[in-house]
Amino acid sequence: MPLTSDDDIADLLRSARTIALVGASDRPDRPSYRVMAALQHHGYRVIPVNPQITGEHVHGEFVFRELAQLGDPIDIVDIFRNSAAAGAVVDEAIAIGAKAVWMQLGVIDQKAAARAEAAGLKVVMDRCPAMDIPRLGLSPIAATS
Repeated sequence: MPLTSDDDIADLLRSARTIALVGASDRPDRPSYRVMAALQHHGYRVIPVNPQITGEHVHGEFVFRELAQLGDPIDIVDIFRNSAAAGAVVDEAIAIGAKAVWMQLGVIDQKAAARAEAAGLKVVMDRCPAMDIPRLGLSPIAATS
């Protein structure tokens, strides 16, 4: 069952340090561009993933084609794709050993959520971390070196 309680979501956000943002955009008018900036401002390392702009940089981070290319452990895979595409991203998140998947506002895939949970991942669905962080009163995380 996806996380819905404020305490569970706050715990996930507090424990995370690295977020892969699938569907990241280099266009300032896109929500994923603004959410990535907000997450970075809050102290997260956000790695953009988008096959259409692979090799470019968004907010100072290299854009990867797919999750399998990432060498760093990923705490949360933030899915900025439509519901029909979310399942494939969830399967990639499972394959790379991510700790959680976060489906953005309007992104709902119950079967993918069930697969993620069965693989031991935490799941958040139909929410936005950049909205939940201030709503929950979470402080910026300290950078670790």
